Amino acid sequence: MKYILSFILFLCINFTIASQAQYPGTAHLRSLNSLFPNLNENQITEIFGDDGLVIAHRKNQPLSLIPSPNSGLNLHTTISNMNLLYLNESLTMIPYPGRILRDIDSYNVLQRIGALQGRLYQSHSRGSTPLFTEATRITSDRRNSLPDPAPSTALPTSETVYIRLRDTNFGNTFYQADFTRMPYGVAYSLTNTRTITYLLFTVMREGRFNAILYMEPLQEGVLVYSVAGADVSDFVAGLIDIPSAVSKRLDVFIGWVGDGIRGM
Repeated sequence: MKYILSFILFLCINFTIASQAQYPGTAHLRSLNSLFPNLNENQITEIFGDDGLVIAHRKNQPLSLIPSPNSGLNLHTTISNMNLLYLNESLTMIPYPGRILRDIDSYNVLQRIGALQGRLYQSHSRGSTPLFTEATRITSDRRNSLPDPAPSTALPTSETVYIRLRDTNFGNTFYQADFTRMPYGVAYSLTNTRTITYLLFTVMREGRFNAILYMEPLQEGVLVYSVAGADVSDFVAGLIDIPSAVSKRLDVFIGWVGDGIRGM
């Protein structure tokens, strides 16, 4: 066991050194290991893979990707305090697209709400299909659509926008998106502002779905750390695979961010 742990540590150190050689100037940035020191070798491999590491939990299971207490990241605490029954978590590392990115780059990616339209997910019955057939920002009273803004050169401390996503399963869904600048990165929280229904059934009441995406430039690339939660009745859980439904939507949001970063 001692030799296995030493080998894993050797791999992590050498990956960091190689990353710094490929991207000069990253030495001042934090590393993945400093934020999540308890990851195993298989998890690290998935994090750097195309789909990242995504963990979908059954009802009332606790989160497992807990960051270091010194990291300043408390997304898991925020979600846990909402008392949501079904929790998902994810870690994904996006390679730098030829240059080191900054928080303003992540912010500009998050402004492209229209890029959520047409993103695919894997349906058991329909195969690969768009999750959101329409995606637009809207006014707070939901009456009018708004265009995505031009890229910004100034990073706000915080910002709130409202979004309408036409979900292939649930029809029109409405969200409040809250952007927050953090000490080392940026956070983006999505909360449903209207009850989500399926056929004649209430799936999730207002405010009972929440997803938080955190982005930080690290030595190895841009980290996307995400946690999401949902709260539904036992009746609805018997009709819909809620962990899968939350996981697929989180996958689409992460893919939206990842593709935006790669295209910078």
